[in-house]
Amino acid sequence: MPDFSPERMQITNKIQKETRKLVEKIAQLAAELNVNVFIVGGFVRDLYLKHAGKDIDFVVLDNALKFAEAFKAKYGSSSLVLYPKFGTAMLYYKAYKLEFVTARSEVYQKDSRKPDVGRADLHGDLKRRDFTINTMAMCIDESCWGKIIDPYNGLDDIKSRIVKTPLDPLVTFSDDPLRMMRAIRFATRFSFKIEPDTFSAIQKTAHRLEIVSQERITEEFNKIISGNNPALGIKLLDTSGLLAIFLPEFIKTKGIEQRDDYHHKDVFYHTLQVLDKITALSNKLDLRLAALFHDIAKPRTKRFDQNSGWTFHGHEVVGERMTAAIMYRMKYPGNMIDYVRKIVRLHLRPMALVDNVVTDSAIRRLLFLAGEAFDDLMTLCRADITSKNPKTVKRHLNNYKIVLAKALDLEERDKIKAFKSQVSGNEIMDLFNIEPGPLVGKIKKNVEEAILDGIIPNDHDAAFNYLLKNKKEFDKINESNERDKKPL
Repeated sequence: MPDFSPERMQITNKIQKETRKLVEKIAQLAAELNVNVFIVGGFVRDLYLKHAGKDIDFVVLDNALKFAEAFKAKYGSSSLVLYPKFGTAMLYYKAYKLEFVTARSEVYQKDSRKPDVGRADLHGDLKRRDFTINTMAMCIDESCWGKIIDPYNGLDDIKSRIVKTPLDPLVTFSDDPLRMMRAIRFATRFSFKIEPDTFSAIQKTAHRLEIVSQERITEEFNKIISGNNPALGIKLLDTSGLLAIFLPEFIKTKGIEQRDDYHHKDVFYHTLQVLDKITALSNKLDLRLAALFHDIAKPRTKRFDQNSGWTFHGHEVVGERMTAAIMYRMKYPGNMIDYVRKIVRLHLRPMALVDNVVTDSAIRRLLFLAGEAFDDLMTLCRADITSKNPKTVKRHLNNYKIVLAKALDLEERDKIKAFKSQVSGNEIMDLFNIEPGPLVGKIKKNVEEAILDGIIPNDHDAAFNYLLKNKKEFDKINESNERDKKPL
């Protein structure tokens, strides 16, 4: 049994009743099997930070795989996944995600992220972990229940609100470069400072991130963006040099340019302002990504006009293409890419519809193009107002209220956001006695335009009657197509 630091307090009173019952079951099983088991890492840290969750990691001073199998046999589990190479097992029990790890040491080769794994005692296992705040272990044995093993003074760093590595940070980050992004995630999640030597090591070792798979980088990036202060995370990623490794396009948005009496705001910091405002309104990852990418193309589209100053014509169109390419490179799923690129493409559209004489047709088309992303689009548009002039802000917000009121009224009547073609291709082919081909699409498109223009309501019967009413005109188009097919 390891020695306990005398100043480390017991924290049993901070463990929820339901969680304590689960831990007691694990302690009972450990006693039956005559092995030592400790809670380690994030769960212990979060007990002190007063927001411990349902993910609990355990170090087993024996074979963790066999222990996990014994747990499942005795208490049941919805799943059990074994990783023999790393001596790790993961299972779900009720609402909990449990991970059992054989106490191990890790030795890394310079050109690889995959370590050579060996057996270790508890202190050896704690030593390999990323940050001091994650190196604490809690005893669950009856003889020492709740006492903390804290060889690297993680509790002191929690109290001081510091993120630092237990060993030489250059070695820690070179071994597993993703830990550099984890340092930033923890700093932003808990509002901690990264200890100066640790941050300096990140800057010196940032290039090592290139050996990490894109999937792991994106997963960690998503956690930063999904946190409670993603804008600070982006700033730290930038100043550390990490952002340039996996998202160099965003670096190019930095800088305020002056020309004669004209200047444009720094797109980098404007974007972070927008991201802050979105964060206060929504925890949706895809909307936060849309905020991050909405002006990504401004550096590419920036032009200077002597009469009007700086312009960024078409940055929403170029931005859509850039967003899709970046997110594809970062291995985002296709449905998320489509959603974010749509919002980026449309983020200027609502401001063009603020005139009181704007047609219902224009509003319908916006609803049609945005679809289920309409509400997120409007949220982004409001957050995009970062002027320091209160009158300008008030005017823009009132304009968006006009657009939103019109859109809500039309959506209530026409249900355009969930729009789908009211007549099928088969119905069109049967009615006009034509084969599959471009003409079917043209006729269907004509019906959709009639709905969007408000000529007919958005329902099947009205659309079908519209086809019947205009059948002669469509027949003429069909006859013309048939004549064009005949050889001269």
